[in-house]
Amino acid sequence: MSKLHIEPFFHAGTGTWTYVVHRGGDAVVIDPVLDYDPKSGRIGTESVRAVQQYLQDNGVTLRRVLETHAHADHLTSAQILHAATGAPVGIGTGIRKVQAHFAGVFGLDPQDPALQEAFDATFSDGDRIEAGNLHFEVMATPGHTSDSLSYRIEDNVFVGDTLFAPDVGCARCDFPGGDASMLYDSIQRFYALPDATVLWLCHDYPPNGRPPRASVTVGESKAANVMLDGNTSREDFIARRRARDAQLAAPVLLYPSLQVNIRGGHLPPAQANGRRYLSTPLQGEIPAALG
Repeated sequence: MSKLHIEPFFHAGTGTWTYVVHRGGDAVVIDPVLDYDPKSGRIGTESVRAVQQYLQDNGVTLRRVLETHAHADHLTSAQILHAATGAPVGIGTGIRKVQAHFAGVFGLDPQDPALQEAFDATFSDGDRIEAGNLHFEVMATPGHTSDSLSYRIEDNVFVGDTLFAPDVGCARCDFPGGDASMLYDSIQRFYALPDATVLWLCHDYPPNGRPPRASVTVGESKAANVMLDGNTSREDFIARRRARDAQLAAPVLLYPSLQVNIRGGHLPPAQANGRRYLSTPLQGEIPAALG
């Protein structure tokens, strides 16, 4: 069997890692990013074009686009890849809970085909994903969100937001469907794997000016993760995670991201003037005078 290749692409604006995984002419892309400037509302495709150029330069065929979850910190470019190649877009079955919650937030019909048919495939724990010469095992790793999945191929696991680099920690659990106890169990699944297993991260937020890291071994995370090492108890983790989450602001791209990502990467439909809009639900008590 030919060698497995993993090529990371870092999106500095959102701290996001996208991966091209390929072998023998077949490829998948995991967590692709669509450029978006919240100040101007400008959409861009520079990041995904770099991924497409890599696929072309290496003569590989894109078989699937895999999302680890419906991201709240960047927009997905999955539909650009799908439109260009026909590669189906997949995500965890928990996406239905995420869609149902945010349909209410954005005033959408949960049964709208734009949501129900947003993804070409949904996966559950233990599923096998075939992509030509690539064969992935699905690991349900909820806790950050209810739809969080990890994708394992041989001694590599693409973990989404579940874990970060050891000096950063792990995912927050204060989003709808998040649960610190569930995240603890999900991370224990990683820690039960051989220490040499490579965990490929979806994000890195490098402290102290260090270069971004795309991966960490299970052994390193167990030894040094600042939020949850191999000796951290469930009770200690839950207490520390809740205390940390209480200090965190909402992600800058929370509402723009989720409006697109629960639709599988499609933008909201155009309005009568031909323009598309990303809305922001207002929070807090609204003074009557503003109505």
